[in-house]
Amino acid sequence: MKASDLNFLVVEDDDFQRQMLVDMLGSLGATGVLEAADGRQALEVLHKQNTKSVDIVLCDLNMPEMDGMEFLRHLGNVHSNISIIVNSALDGALITSVGKMVQAYGLRLLGTVEKPATLARLDEMILRYETAPLAAPQVANVPRSFTLDEILQGVRDKQFEPFFQPKVDFATRRISGAEALARWVHPQHGVIAPYCFIPLLERAGKIDELTFLILEKAAEACRLLHDKGHALTISVNLSLVSLTDTELASKIRQVVLNAGIDPHYIILEITESAAMTTIAPALENLARLRMNGFGLSIDDYGTGYSSMKQITRIAFSELKIDQSFVKNITDDDGLRIVVESSIALARKLQMKSTAEGVETQQDWDTLKEMGCDTAQGYLIARPMNLNSFIEFCAGYSA
Repeated sequence: MKASDLNFLVVEDDDFQRQMLVDMLGSLGATGVLEAADGRQALEVLHKQNTKSVDIVLCDLNMPEMDGMEFLRHLGNVHSNISIIVNSALDGALITSVGKMVQAYGLRLLGTVEKPATLARLDEMILRYETAPLAAPQVANVPRSFTLDEILQGVRDKQFEPFFQPKVDFATRRISGAEALARWVHPQHGVIAPYCFIPLLERAGKIDELTFLILEKAAEACRLLHDKGHALTISVNLSLVSLTDTELASKIRQVVLNAGIDPHYIILEITESAAMTTIAPALENLARLRMNGFGLSIDDYGTGYSSMKQITRIAFSELKIDQSFVKNITDDDGLRIVVESSIALARKLQMKSTAEGVETQQDWDTLKEMGCDTAQGYLIARPMNLNSFIEFCAGYSA
């Protein structure tokens, strides 16, 4: 969206700096620009009945009367539809921290800018306006919670389906695989998200029934994709609860072989907390699965209690960097360092690195420059059913 289509409020106590920002906005085509010298004055401007609606606020942090942080707190309580650009001469790490605070207060953060702002940087932030992330929509509006019996009946009726989210290689820009994500295609309520059924199944010790249904369907989908000329890998999630069964590896191998698929094309994703377990049967299962040719991925890396020593106990073939580290990577030096270190660790341990939550071209460019191997996220595609995924693969161009 162009600056000429938006209304701005510049909150800055220094007259020269404020006028410079106003002039920059004007040179970008903005005509609706309001000004305030501190947070209190900014709230008064916003509260005026005849004031045009404000789309973007450019806010300094260190101001008299009411500083930028207090202003943003008040703003989040009454104007959460407004997008924010934080502009300050304070330390970059502090600006980044305030940026996270902005999001925590429910405001849409377009970015943070260290003073003095440049025209190019300001334009870049404004261009983000129409793609600013809102609260994540639910897969379906669930009118009530489901009982364990209802969920298990849905499993027995095979109402659960894998939805596929593509994974693309940075080097070739080609689809290399997909993650199979469990969805309940309910006959009355539509597509139901995992949080509505997985925790209950895990607590009841019944998650295996769903795991093997999704694995069976994912392996069959993999065979179909191969038949159509798409030699992709498919990733399936495994629960820590399942890993305690010493026969698990043999059962998984049989399901995959029955579908006519070589185990090398199936990657089993283990959450970091599960991977760090000291339970001997779990370690035995993971070792046997790797020995039988399956890929092993440590999922959500960085969100648990990992260490180099623990990671090296299992022969992982892939390290998945959690989306919480990938989002805002271009504006957060701390996140950049964490992700760079994770990619370097994966490379040294001869694992592939996969970044989850890649949503913008900037995310892609930054991760590619860091040497990440594979991307997964909304920039490529959202999870989709098998028919849609087959069409996606057929029409995808690198």
